[in-house]
Amino acid sequence: MKRRGTNPAHSGLHWANLLTCLPRQFRHFYLLRWPLWYRQCCPLPAMPSGVICVRPQGVHLPSPDHFTETIERRVYDMTMRSSGSAAALTVVLAVLAAPANADDRPDSHAPIGVMADHTHKAGEVMVSYRFMHMDMGGTRKGTMAIDPDTIATTVPNRFFGRPGQPPTLRVVPLEMRTDMHMIGVMYAPVDWVTLMAMGSYVSKSMSHRTYRGGMGTNDLGGFTTAPDGFGDTSLAAIFPIKKTHDFEFSVKAGVSIPTGSTTRTAQVLTPMNMQPTLRLPYAMQLGSGTWDLQPGATVSKRSGPWGWGAQYAGTIRTGTNREGYRLGDSHVATAWVSRRFAPWISASLRVSGRTTGNIRGIDPMIVAPVQTADPANYGGERLDVHFGTNLIGTGGGLKGLRLGMELGLPIVQDLNGPQMEGNWMLTLGVQKAF
Repeated sequence: MKRRGTNPAHSGLHWANLLTCLPRQFRHFYLLRWPLWYRQCCPLPAMPSGVICVRPQGVHLPSPDHFTETIERRVYDMTMRSSGSAAALTVVLAVLAAPANADDRPDSHAPIGVMADHTHKAGEVMVSYRFMHMDMGGTRKGTMAIDPDTIATTVPNRFFGRPGQPPTLRVVPLEMRTDMHMIGVMYAPVDWVTLMAMGSYVSKSMSHRTYRGGMGTNDLGGFTTAPDGFGDTSLAAIFPIKKTHDFEFSVKAGVSIPTGSTTRTAQVLTPMNMQPTLRLPYAMQLGSGTWDLQPGATVSKRSGPWGWGAQYAGTIRTGTNREGYRLGDSHVATAWVSRRFAPWISASLRVSGRTTGNIRGIDPMIVAPVQTADPANYGGERLDVHFGTNLIGTGGGLKGLRLGMELGLPIVQDLNGPQMEGNWMLTLGVQKAF
């Protein structure tokens, strides 16, 4: 009777064929990350050109969840019956000793402009820093651009009739810049929840043009207001509903704590050529003044070099702040696709849509002939496109260190106006898990 060890299906099986028969999501990792000690003492034979996966009859390739246990048993049984079995077994088992980790991919995290997108294993901690710059310029009413002279001569001032208030908006904002420095910490006490905290320091700058008197287009001069300080603080819990090595669906329950100021003041130039110190309009304050709910849900998937994901994030205002108003609720939906070009770099394309409600109520201390002082001139809808890249350290002291960059540009803006329109935004970030 013919011995099974001489079966050509077994004896002719090269070690490279064994590896190419492994599940695709593990194969590239094994071929690229041979243990250093093995490469030095036992150089591996060259990979034959045109190798294809040959699955010996009766050999079952297990799912990733049971990969290590099943493949060790199958490979041991198969290679012991083949020629050169000792060398093949040594190579395969040495690689199995260092299993692949999906978090080693640069695209295992969402683009840096997306937050609370993933969870961690029990005991893991991740710290992050993000810098976000937003640039605004020009004014839009609905979807149409409107120039400063038109605003100053035709747009009504809701405060007309009060002392010193002209009939139209005689102060027009020209440009606005916002810089945010955000520090975040994520910690997973158990596998089924990841806790997150994020604080911010905000710097804002807005330049204005003041028109002389109550009518006409004579330019009196300009001024800039530039408040800065700590913004609101966010706390959240993220729950992984389903998570595998290449797929995750999670939901978030968060709250925003009103640690940012809503009473900042600055010196301004009025149409009557006076320079009083007034409370700044709503857009120039640093916080909301209310405790806000922040629900969310994220799904992401990776397959080969490609990845995709989508997220919903909401901010739901609760109550009214001490100044007598509350900001509008906001809802953001975003989706992205990513492409990994090397083990250390990936690129992404993302689209986001945002809808924001009007301010409800009014701060009686905010009175000025400028569009930003009117609560009705807030909110609207916008659609943006974002171009990003993720990088991850793959060795030495940089291993696991993540860097991200994303540039956002507006596609459509339909604003409750007159209101300043967005020009572009940039997000830079660094992340490190322990």
